[in-house]
Amino acid sequence: MLPPLALYVHLPWCVRKCPYCDFNSHPLHHAHLPQDVQARYLAALLADLHLAAEELRGRRIETVFFGGGTPSLFDAANIAQLLHAAERELGLAPDAEITLEANPGTVEAARFCALRSAGVNRLSLGVQSFDDAALARIGRIHDGAQARAALAHAIQTFPRCNVDLIHALPGQTVAGALADVDTALAAGLTHLSCYQLTIEPNTPFAHQPPAALPDHDASADIADALAAHLTQAGFTHYETSAFARAGEECRHNLNYWRFGDYLGIGAGAHSKLTFADGIVRETRPKHPARYLATAQNAPHELRRRTPVRDADLPFEFLMNALRLRAGVPRSLFAERTGLNDDVLAAPLARARALGLLADEDDRLCASARGQAFLNELLALFLPETGAPHG
Repeated sequence: MLPPLALYVHLPWCVRKCPYCDFNSHPLHHAHLPQDVQARYLAALLADLHLAAEELRGRRIETVFFGGGTPSLFDAANIAQLLHAAERELGLAPDAEITLEANPGTVEAARFCALRSAGVNRLSLGVQSFDDAALARIGRIHDGAQARAALAHAIQTFPRCNVDLIHALPGQTVAGALADVDTALAAGLTHLSCYQLTIEPNTPFAHQPPAALPDHDASADIADALAAHLTQAGFTHYETSAFARAGEECRHNLNYWRFGDYLGIGAGAHSKLTFADGIVRETRPKHPARYLATAQNAPHELRRRTPVRDADLPFEFLMNALRLRAGVPRSLFAERTGLNDDVLAAPLARARALGLLADEDDRLCASARGQAFLNELLALFLPETGAPHG
């Protein structure tokens, strides 16, 4: 049986690129995306979707995620057109979760209402912090008041909302990080994503790191305090960086972690798709100009496809599944990869001997130690160290 299918749409422009960001995003330096750019990009996305759908007929889209960049820079009418096309090309599940990312500095209540009318039923708000000084230190273009107002509007408008927060910010204390969480909780939020600030290569922060970054121990203390605080507030820490009240987990992301299929369209988008002869990964041209030119002049060249080798599947599967704190049923490995789970026997035994894996025969689940040393756990499943040799 084929895995569930999700759709990811990459909308790559933002008002200003943050100094810590290494995503495929491209700054406009003003608050509006020109109509002609929107029209050309929409046409490219529709062509991309149509070509991909030819191979996926009979499979229904369960979730949709508009990521970026700042997708809320696109007019709601264009978002609606994309959703209509997804329904026409493949079909949307009646209860499809449709998420769109937005930033407090680029949206307002009127746009939220239009996006809701377009079909978006879950908003993910890139707040990062509610503290003015912290926001200034990481180059955000909104302030705390705008973030609080945007969150209040979002919760009034959308059935479900997420807030992204970044912790271990320059000069941040445990108390400061908890204050951000409490502001989100006081608004009635039911899903929260908490990411630690990391200094990525080829970003402005990599060339000129901010002062007063918490060290490793201080960052760990902040992360532990956030997890304990949210657990006490009735949230489940269901994924490495995600917390939710019961039933409010992000279905789109759960599909990734459970090794479901996803079709990615747009500049730099990635896909993972299962066919009768195996699993493939796809990429699209990364730069928007190249993506647009390819879509216009040679649309059949939009996709670069790479088969996933059987030897790589244990690592690929567990790299996703072990992000879930509760893990996954062991039977899901064979179901999603087509391989006999005997190939996991040797690395699973080593992982358990090292105390990195929970001692459960019917589940694949990292222990508390394994969650803390996830990279070391996953390395056991790499082909050169984890796969059996014959």
